[in-house]
Amino acid sequence: MGKNYAVARVAQYTRASIGKAERHIERKNQSYENMNVDLSQTPRNVHFKSCGELSYNGTLDRLIEEGTVSLRGLKQDAKVFDEMIFDVNTAYFEDHGGYDYARAFYEEVFRFAQKEYGAENILSAVMHADELNAALTDQLGHPVYHYHMHVVALPVVDKEIRYSKRCKDPELVGKVKEVIRQISHSKKWASQKVTDETGKSHIVKSYSLLQDRFFEHMRDAGFEDFERGERGSTAKHLSVTEFKVKQEQQRLEAITEARLEAIEALDQLGTEELQKLEALTKLEQQTKKAEKKLDDIVPVVQDAEAFARNNISYFEDLIPEAGALESAKSYREHKIMPLVQKLKEKFLGLYRTILDLKERLEKLQRSLSKAERDRDYFKEKFEKEQTKNSELLEDATDLHRVRRALGSERIDGIIAAERRRDAEVEVQRKAAELQRKQLRRKHDRDAR
Repeated sequence: MGKNYAVARVAQYTRASIGKAERHIERKNQSYENMNVDLSQTPRNVHFKSCGELSYNGTLDRLIEEGTVSLRGLKQDAKVFDEMIFDVNTAYFEDHGGYDYARAFYEEVFRFAQKEYGAENILSAVMHADELNAALTDQLGHPVYHYHMHVVALPVVDKEIRYSKRCKDPELVGKVKEVIRQISHSKKWASQKVTDETGKSHIVKSYSLLQDRFFEHMRDAGFEDFERGERGSTAKHLSVTEFKVKQEQQRLEAITEARLEAIEALDQLGTEELQKLEALTKLEQQTKKAEKKLDDIVPVVQDAEAFARNNISYFEDLIPEAGALESAKSYREHKIMPLVQKLKEKFLGLYRTILDLKERLEKLQRSLSKAERDRDYFKEKFEKEQTKNSELLEDATDLHRVRRALGSERIDGIIAAERRRDAEVEVQRKAAELQRKQLRRKHDRDAR
């Protein structure tokens, strides 16, 4: 397992630029550029200090009006807000108990921030517990959240205001007139001159000393198993989006591989559709053969019926005449009855043939109807699949064009963000539906 690093870094904001950071820190947005924010978990965020109903700028205005702090001598676009971000690897908290351990850890971090700025100069301190670590979530098989802390404070320093040369009393010139609590980031975090073990002096950046104090404070408070942030690191501090995109790189590579598998599946689907087309063609050929057989047998049946209908009188001509001396009984028994019996057998045979032909005809008609229905069904289904494949091919082509224009990482990030936004909308929809059901049940109970 890799080392866990505790990091403290400082970002600076003007009065005009603090709004965007405030909306993110205080969760005032409906959606976030950080694709991993899970709004259903936002109630678990912990505020160690809050501005209440006021905004950061509103709180600053109140402090200026009360005379607690001053912007005297600062330019209009001066950086007057500091955001301290305290962070440790996600795995560190998972290994030490998760949410409860993180809450205790950042409660101590808040005490450290109070020492650094003064409790009265901190506007907001909030631990975020609603940002999903997708990589660890996939690895461990359950939701894992990245616990970190944002502290928004005013970099206040004591500034001595001295009497100028224009003072009427020469004895006062250069002496301290008053001490104001001025907001000044540059003075608060000015580099310092330190002496090393060999007695040599050198300049150390204030942020490096901040890392030392943070590490030592947390160790003294009993929190262990982490290292100080790398000393002398020149790594650029990433924005929230850049950090999350970098963190998701391996995940996006897995998504890309999954997309390739989907393309292979699409090719397989195309192969299956070709097989269905061949089956449909064979079915149409069988239908045509059945239609031809039906066309051949219908005239036979019709001819048999016509023969039986039109030739009844023919059999009367076959009856022999009685002899001059032949009795009626002899004539009936020896001539008429044998002939009638033969005719009866002939008619019965012909009737059975007609019934058999009709039955075969009906079976062929039923087979033909089923074949036509099957043909129409598969033909319609095949046409729908063809249309769907065409749309997929067009979408894939358009995605390739956009990817080529904007770059793969940016497109994959947008896709992942949209998926999460859809998931957030679905969670909100379910929550609203649950609330409606609860209200409906309450209304029913009240009605009873």
